[in-house]
Amino acid sequence: MSSFPTDSPEVSAASLRFSAMNCLARREHSAEELRQKLRRRCDDENLIEQVVAQLRKDKLQCDERYAEAFMTMRIRQGKGPVRIAQELRQKGVSEELLSALLDPSDSLWWDLAREVRERRFGGERPESPKDKAKQMRFLQYRGFTSDQIRTLFP
Repeated sequence: MSSFPTDSPEVSAASLRFSAMNCLARREHSAEELRQKLRRRCDDENLIEQVVAQLRKDKLQCDERYAEAFMTMRIRQGKGPVRIAQELRQKGVSEELLSALLDPSDSLWWDLAREVRERRFGGERPESPKDKAKQMRFLQYRGFTSDQIRTLFP
């Protein structure tokens, strides 16, 4: 059952806020994600913006909290900083917040790249250039920087 009934011609701020809070109760959402979901229910951009602004003021919606939760989830999945940053940009997280949260030079990323490579391919170094290239492409797809990847293949 959808939390966004569309059969009502007039949507009040209270009902829109209720729908937004239902979304936030399930998981964190970026402000932009929340706006997109509310647009399915209401065409009034001013009302949507007013509801999202009030939720931010009440500290019920926070892009920083969302980005931290999203980042933690993606790190557990073995994703690198490049991929995480790209996904957060698509979710509407600001560049300022991204640069504050994601530091590609953090040693965490080198350790994670090593762990992801070993989990996928084992502890031995690749024997052939073909295997090395395959592992490097895999890590690049996962979102690790070329510096992080190169350090694993001396």
